[in-house]
Amino acid sequence: MTDKIRIMLVDDHAVVRSGLGAFLSVNPDLELVGEAEDGEQAIARAAILKPDVILMDLMMPVMDGVAATAAIKQQHPGIQIIALTSFQEEELVQNVLKAGAIGYLMKNISARELAAAIKAAKAGKPTLAPEATQALVHASQQPQESEGLTERERDVLKLLVEGLNNAEIAERLVVSLSTVKYHISNILMKLGVDNRVAAVTKAIQKKMV
Repeated sequence: MTDKIRIMLVDDHAVVRSGLGAFLSVNPDLELVGEAEDGEQAIARAAILKPDVILMDLMMPVMDGVAATAAIKQQHPGIQIIALTSFQEEELVQNVLKAGAIGYLMKNISARELAAAIKAAKAGKPTLAPEATQALVHASQQPQESEGLTERERDVLKLLVEGLNNAEIAERLVVSLSTVKYHISNILMKLGVDNRVAAVTKAIQKKMV
């Protein structure tokens, strides 16, 4: 008898974790060993639990799934991470795969497909949702913008220059707070700075907005 694949769930919605946990409990090849509700918890618990595979939500408070994936893969390269999300933005797909995720799946996936993806991940084989594959193909066909900022990141940067805080930016752009934090994190990385003041300064100096 083969050992069960040890799974950790990371999602800020308890109902999602509950549903996934129920699915894992009836699958004889899979074992749920732990849960986390944000990226910081995921990093801490991955170090203790050492799961084989992590199912990682991407948009979460405190720390998003992309940052958590990068940190976990750096500390524990043997842990395989599958992004399990409702979002299919090109940049999100690219960033989490660059961070080290082996799969990118949508939350409407069937139980059988999810089980197959988990087993493939354990064996080191990637699984991408059709939406993720399409996003990667589309992104590869797009010309690179100056500084690599997307149109939405430029919108966020412009509002940073205007002095708006995260909550105000979220309200102005009609997006969630976690989405704003995600965009700001990308802006800082792409501009090569470590805080928003430096980002604003660089944007003004380079007349980016």
